[in-house]
Amino acid sequence: MTDLAATPGQTVGPFFHYALPYPGDRELVRRGTPGSVWLHGYVYDGDGNGMPDALLEIRQADAAGVVPEIEGSMRRDGARFTGWGRSNTDPTGHYWFSTVEPGPVQPGAAAFFAVTFFARGLLNRLFTRIYLPGSSDVLLDGLAADERSTLIAVREEDGSLRFDVHLQGPRETVFLRYS
Repeated sequence: MTDLAATPGQTVGPFFHYALPYPGDRELVRRGTPGSVWLHGYVYDGDGNGMPDALLEIRQADAAGVVPEIEGSMRRDGARFTGWGRSNTDPTGHYWFSTVEPGPVQPGAAAFFAVTFFARGLLNRLFTRIYLPGSSDVLLDGLAADERSTLIAVREEDGSLRFDVHLQGPRETVFLRYS
């Protein structure tokens, strides 16, 4: 029997700006539609620099707390809310989505956006959540205050939600592992 040498893993990206974006990818609803909200932020690397080649995907419930189960997430028709979107970052590391604030999917639960994150140098995608301001649930309550704050969006004066992703460092975003 021959022992095979381990080979290094292949990193994720940086190819997102060429192959994955598509028209309307970040507009789950058209911006300015009644009930819409602008969810945006920056992705920072371990040195605090904006990452120009990251990609974020969100999955969410609608305002009533219903997670849509319809086809067509990658073909926006402007009428159906699919609950899924994809945004790449610009040269400064900024991303954005035009969407609705999700409702809780069950009584007593906190509403959140589920996020999958891809970027250069990662061996696999990362998962996190974006909770609405003032949220509380079992996951958040089990974290130290400084960790909890990395999962909660900030409501800005114009009503938009800001959520920055920090890959490393003192403000590192809490990432989740699903098994």
